[in-house]
This record gives sequence, C-alpha cells and structure tokens, in this order.
Amino acid sequence: MLHFDDIVFGPIFSRRLGSSLGVNILPSKGKLCNFDCVYCECGWNRDGKSDNVFPRLAEVEAALEEKMSKAAEEGVPVDSITFSGNGEPTMNPDFPEIVDATLRLRDRYFPQAKVSVLSNAVLVGRPAVAEALKKVDNPILKIDASSDVLVQKINKPVGAYRLADIVTALKGFDGNFVLQTMFLRSPDFDTTEPEALQAWMEIVRELRPREIMVYTIDRETPDKSLGKYTVEEMTRFVQPLLDEGFRIQIRG
Repeated sequence: MLHFDDIVFGPIFSRRLGSSLGVNILPSKGKLCNFDCVYCECGWNRDGKSDNVFPRLAEVEAALEEKMSKAAEEGVPVDSITFSGNGEPTMNPDFPEIVDATLRLRDRYFPQAKVSVLSNAVLVGRPAVAEALKKVDNPILKIDASSDVLVQKINKPVGAYRLADIVTALKGFDGNFVLQTMFLRSPDFDTTEPEALQAWMEIVRELRPREIMVYTIDRETPDKSLGKYTVEEMTRFVQPLLDEGFRIQIRG
C-alpha cells in the first residue's frame, strides 16, 4: 500500500494536478483517518496504528520552506502544493494555521502554484476547518455515496456521520469547491445503481460545485473484491450533468 514517510515530498506528477508538491500532515509511520474506505491506497486504519503523532505547525512550516526554496533555486516547476498523505489532513489540530503558512510560502516561492487539499469533508462542519478550506485554491471534497447506507459500506466512517450534515455544511462554500467522487462496485454495492446514481446527481445539483472529479480505482485496494469502471462508462453515468453544463473531469 502507498505510504508517505516525509512531511513534504515530490514534486510528483499527478494525473489531476500536474507537477505536485505533496504535503503529509498526518503521522509519518502510520495512518490516521475518520474514514476507513474500502479502496484507500494507504490500506486499512487497523494496519496503520504504529504512529499517531501529528507533525505540528513549526515542523511543517520548516519542511515546506526547505523543500520549496530548494525547488525554486533549482528551477523545478511546481504547479500544485497538495495536502493528502496518510489519512485525513483536516484532522491535524494545526490545520488552519498550516494552511496560512503554506499560502505565505507559496506566495514567496511559487506564486503561480495552486494550493489544493484532498479531504473527505467529514470536518467541514467545524468553522475553523471550513474557513481554512475556503482559503485554498482547490478544496477537493469527497462525496462517494448518496446515502448513509452506502457511506457505511464504502467509506466506513469512524464515529458519527450523516450525509445530510455534510451536504448542509458544503452549502456554505457557495459552490466554490471541487467535488470528488469514486465510482466503484463490489459484490455488496454499486455506486452507479440507478437509484443511487440519481440521488448522487441530486446532491450535485443542490451543491453546484464549480468542478466535479469522477474517477475509479487506479491503485491496489485493501478490499480485493472491488471492481472499476471505464472512462466510457463513467461518461455515460454523468451525461445528464454534462448536458446541464456541469464541468466534470473523468479519470480512469
């Protein structure tokens, strides 16, 4: 399974974000997430308990400055500074301050680069987390499933979770975010079953995100029963939204 040992890594080429400098503000030797997704490239939560220490603001800021100053000096392009890593980045207690520090350093070294955060959106109901996400160029926020039943099967939340609460919190972004959705299937579920797909499209229409990223399995997954979809199939699934003018990236 994929794992990130450093706070700042790369740049690496991202199929969605270009030359991307990765930022992991989760434990370096473990995994910490409030989801336990069946498709997570970092594996199951239970297998990542060897480390639960978050890097704090000063440590993250120092690592960012070191990597960015070196990249700038060597002429290495950076299109995106992307928070992802070994779990859910908004769980770091210093997340809002880390975002502010990242934006300051971005402006100093790579003012054209976009700051992106890949988040499962579980904590968007917290005002400090929501405000920090609104500051970055690309808050990329996840809704994989269109019902609480499907969320439990696919994302396996750790603790209480209500999809309706997430949708309500996301309305506060006024559409200025990127919605990310994984299309997949297993013997136990199919996110593109007609009723589920229709409900997901209704959520999209309600939130009206500025962009939608739909994708499917690309790496090894902890649940070996999962099946992927082709770009052609996913295009067919989202065609009604395309016809309505939504901007959608489709990645196989």
